Amino acid sequence: MQPQSGSRHITVTIVLACMGVFVSYLPVVGVSVALPVMQQALDASTAGLQWITDAFILPTAALLLTCGMVGDLYGRKKTWLAGLVLFSLGCLVCLTAGGVVQVCVGQALTGVGTAALLPSTLALISHVCPDRHKRARAIALWTASLGLGLTLGPLFNGVIVEHVSWRWIFLPALVIALVTAVVGGMVLTESRSQRERHLDIPGQILAAVAITGLVYGVIEGGSAGWGSAEAVIGFLAAVVALPAFVVVELRSPCPMLDMRLFTSSAFSGAALVMAVTLFAQVGLVFALSEYFGLVHHASTWDIGVRLVALNGFTVVLGPLVGRLMTRTSPGLLLVIGLVVGGIGALCVNLFQASTGTGEAALVIGVLGIGIALAMAPVTTIAMNSLPHRLAGTAGAANSALRQIGSALGPAVFGVILTNRTLDTLPGHLAQSGLSAADQGQVGGLVSHVGIQAGAFLQLKTPEATGQAQSAYGASFTDALHTCALVGGIGMLVAAGIALALIGVRARSAHGTEEATEAVPHPGGAAGAAAAGDVG
Repeated sequence: MQPQSGSRHITVTIVLACMGVFVSYLPVVGVSVALPVMQQALDASTAGLQWITDAFILPTAALLLTCGMVGDLYGRKKTWLAGLVLFSLGCLVCLTAGGVVQVCVGQALTGVGTAALLPSTLALISHVCPDRHKRARAIALWTASLGLGLTLGPLFNGVIVEHVSWRWIFLPALVIALVTAVVGGMVLTESRSQRERHLDIPGQILAAVAITGLVYGVIEGGSAGWGSAEAVIGFLAAVVALPAFVVVELRSPCPMLDMRLFTSSAFSGAALVMAVTLFAQVGLVFALSEYFGLVHHASTWDIGVRLVALNGFTVVLGPLVGRLMTRTSPGLLLVIGLVVGGIGALCVNLFQASTGTGEAALVIGVLGIGIALAMAPVTTIAMNSLPHRLAGTAGAANSALRQIGSALGPAVFGVILTNRTLDTLPGHLAQSGLSAADQGQVGGLVSHVGIQAGAFLQLKTPEATGQAQSAYGASFTDALHTCALVGGIGMLVAAGIALALIGVRARSAHGTEEATEAVPHPGGAAGAAAAGDVG
């Protein structure tokens, strides 16, 4: 089949790029809502469940920048195809998993595939859409596809878990990835960066150590104690590796992450906002999934339905946001979205153990509208704040920070849920009417198993079991409120960062050209003149 040309080729490239990001985000929330079922089937601890989530996100965050560079060197199409193949292999490993370790291995492989997909999809779009307004509309569709993956993942998995084994939740992503790879292999054309680059091995190693050490320290600190050897080693690794990474990148003739990107205040602001927003969004998805499953005892399908509004508005409002960004300031839309999202997150504090589905859906809808208004603008701002020749690097850096926030969300919120539930449980048990022996039994079970104990709290009589579950539900809801405060305040802080570093004024029609001087090219003026993409 011959490659298409002109507008048809642009359309096909954008569609395939959107399919790539859609399939890569199917497992993010989809796996999260299936965690209660997986916990019982695999006898996993709370830390084990966090690792199932982070086993996907960590390699994604650690390898995004390297994969962006690989795409520049060897071709964005090749990197995109490799990402789909690795993603499919990971789904296959999970599909045949018999324990937590194998699920984590499969999740890690899908994470590596996603690391290749995200920067290559944005680079493919940037290559065929050099005009900033067309690129903004394409990025809005890209963001909507991301939201569609986050929305449909829980629904697919809910139907599957209700009827067959949880392992089959990985089948839809596997099929879609393989079909997309076959079609893309036939119709996509290759593109790469003309600028001379090479793999930054020291930078890659240090980035992986810093990211993994930080998340590992958070998870182990919450389960084994903040003074445990595991937590201390993780944090020390991060503290040492992060400044070393910055030094290496500043001295490297071809850095994996060009620190001069951050001389653009708009890019720096967008990067920080992206990390904080994804931290709050993915963290709250994790917390709300556990709340509906453990307190409301909702099925996986019901959890997916209740969370539809959180990401569904990104799909529904995506085209509208794309049009708005060509007529008004993306910065203004971003700030409005972050404020609305922050208010929605804070309203989760209204939830009680007995909160109805309608009230919960209303609050989650407000949060979802805020996220929908913010996601496309923040990505567009990051991509448009730098010269076109740096679009691939900007896309990779943007996605890397997105995934770092996504990795820290479940880790930090999981720690909050566990510690806060354990702290408040004795008080609620004392008010429950249970005997001292039953209180000790419940407290011991939750201390030993973690928050997942709520799935199988059973005492000698139905009355005692009901009292124990009420006390547990009240304690877990207190923990959810703390998560809501952290997420809501985080999004409002992100709005302040956006105001300070990005602003709300509309960019001029030549915003991209103005940004060209913001970041000097490594080769000076001559190098900048020669830089570009080739197909």
